[in-house]
Amino acid sequence: MLKIVSTTPYTDQKMGTAGLRRKSKVVVQPNYVENFLQSIFNTIGNVKGQTYIVGGDGRFYNDVAIQKLIKMAAANGIGKLIIGQNGFLSTPASSNLILKNKTDGGFVLSASHNPGGPNGDFGIKYATASGGQAPSSVSDAIYKNTLSIKEYKIMDVPDIDLSKLGTQKLGDMTIEIIDPVKDYVEMMEGIFDFAAIKKLFESGFTMRYDAMNAVTGPYAIRIFEEILGAKKGSVVNFRPLPDFGGLHPDPNLVYAKDLVATMYADNAPDFGAANDGDGDRNMILGKKFFVTPSDSLAVLTDNYQLIPAYKNGIYGVAKSAATSTAVCRVAEAHNLPFYSVPTGWKYFVNLMDSKRITFCGEESFGTGSSHIREKDGIWAVLFWLNIIAATGKSVEEITMEHWKKYGRSYYMRFDFEGISTEVADKLMADLEQKLPSLAGKTYGAHTVKVAAPFVYNDPVDGSSTKNGLVIDFTQGEKITFRLSGTGSSGATLRVYIERLENHKFKEDPKQMLAGLFDAAMEIAEIENRTGKHQADVNT
Repeated sequence: MLKIVSTTPYTDQKMGTAGLRRKSKVVVQPNYVENFLQSIFNTIGNVKGQTYIVGGDGRFYNDVAIQKLIKMAAANGIGKLIIGQNGFLSTPASSNLILKNKTDGGFVLSASHNPGGPNGDFGIKYATASGGQAPSSVSDAIYKNTLSIKEYKIMDVPDIDLSKLGTQKLGDMTIEIIDPVKDYVEMMEGIFDFAAIKKLFESGFTMRYDAMNAVTGPYAIRIFEEILGAKKGSVVNFRPLPDFGGLHPDPNLVYAKDLVATMYADNAPDFGAANDGDGDRNMILGKKFFVTPSDSLAVLTDNYQLIPAYKNGIYGVAKSAATSTAVCRVAEAHNLPFYSVPTGWKYFVNLMDSKRITFCGEESFGTGSSHIREKDGIWAVLFWLNIIAATGKSVEEITMEHWKKYGRSYYMRFDFEGISTEVADKLMADLEQKLPSLAGKTYGAHTVKVAAPFVYNDPVDGSSTKNGLVIDFTQGEKITFRLSGTGSSGATLRVYIERLENHKFKEDPKQMLAGLFDAAMEIAEIENRTGKHQADVNT
C-alpha cells in the first residue's frame, strides 16, 4: 500500500564529497533518512522503471535504512533493485555492479572509515550510472531539495527478507538479492595472476589481513583463504559488526594498531594489510615495515607491467594534490601522462572516463584504477601480492629498491581533529591572505620559494577548483594545508609535509620533517588558534 507522508525539512543534509555523513543519533530522528532519500529521487527525476544497486557496510542502522530505501524506491516507481545479501556490499563491489549491469546508479550505506554504532557515524553514498560519486551539481541539487521537502512516498508493507538469494516483487518493483562477493571476485580474477599468487602462498608465504570487523571480511575470506590458499586464520576481524567490534575502521598506524603490533613483532608474517569500513581504503605493511599510501601508488605504477590486465600499457596516472610527489617521478620515467587533482574521487573519475588515466591515489590510504570508479582496497592488496609473486622480493626490498631508483619522499600527514568549524575556517582564510608575503622567508633551514592556493583546472569539463594551500620551499620541500570534509562533526585541519631525499632512506620520518613541522605550526599559528601543540593523529 502506497503512503504519502507529510514531513518537515532538516537543514543539515548537505552532502560532502563522499555523500551524506552524520552521527547515528542524528540519523535516527523521525523522517531523517526518508527526507534525504526522497530528495535524491526528486532530484534524479523520472526514476520510473530504473534500476539501482543497494548495499552497505553493515554498520548500525544500515538494516533499518535499507528497508526504508526499498519501500521508498517501490513507492517512487523504480523498476528494480539489486541488493547484496543481508544488505552487505562494499563500495568497490557496488561500483563494479553498477558498471557490469549498466544500472542507473546505486546506493551504498556507509560512513566509510568512520566509527559505527549508536554513538558512531552513519552515511549514505549515492553513485551515478558512471559507478562513481555524484558530481557537485547533483549533490547541491539534492541538498536544495532537502530544504523544501514537504512529503515523501513509501510502501506500507512488512520488511523484505534480504537473506534469501533470488528475486521477489514489491508492487511493480523487482528485488534481486545477490551474493555480494561473487561478481567482485570474478573481476579480480580477470585483473591479477591468481595462479602466481596461489603458488606464493603454497611456498610458505604468510600474511595477516585485518578486515576491522567491516564489510571486506567475507571478500577477504573468499579471496585470500579459500581461493588463493592463504593459511586459515590469515584474515582476522572478518565478521562485519554494527559497531565494528569497537574498532575504528580506518586502516592507518593509529587505528589498525593490532595489525601494526603483529607486523612489527619478531615473528611477523611476510605481509600485512587492512581495509576500512566500506572497503575502499588500504594499508600495506611488510615485516617491521610500513608503506605510505604515496609510496604505494608510486610502486604500483612503476610495476604495472607485472599485472596481466595492465601489461600492454596504461593511459596515465593521477594523485591528489596533498599526496607526495613520489608517483610524479615514476610517471616521468615511464613517459606517462600525469595529473594532480583536488581531494575528491570525482576528479579522478573524469580523467578515467576520458581515458586520460588508469591508476590514481590519495594519501588518505585510497588507491584505485579504472576497473571501477571508486578506490579499491582489496585491489591494492592483490596488486602488492602479485608484485611479490612476480619478483620474489619482500615488501621492504621492493620499496627500498624503488627509493634507490627514484629517491624517497619523506612524507607525513598531521591531523588536528575536533576543531570548531569557525576556528578552522578563519585559520585557513587568514593563512590564505598571508601566503603572498611568505616568499623569501626562512624558517630554520627552510626558505619559502612560493606559496599559493592549489587551483585545478579540469581538462575534461573545464571547471576550476581551489583546494588547499601549498607552500613550496627552495630545496623541493612542501607543506600543504587543507580542511577535511570526511568527518561527521567539527573540522579536521590536515597538514601534509614532504621532503625529498636521494641518499638517506632509513631515517625516522618524523625527525626528518621536524623542522618543517615547526615551520607549519608557526606559519599557520596552529597552537595559538586551536590550543593544540601537536597533532592528534600522525600518519
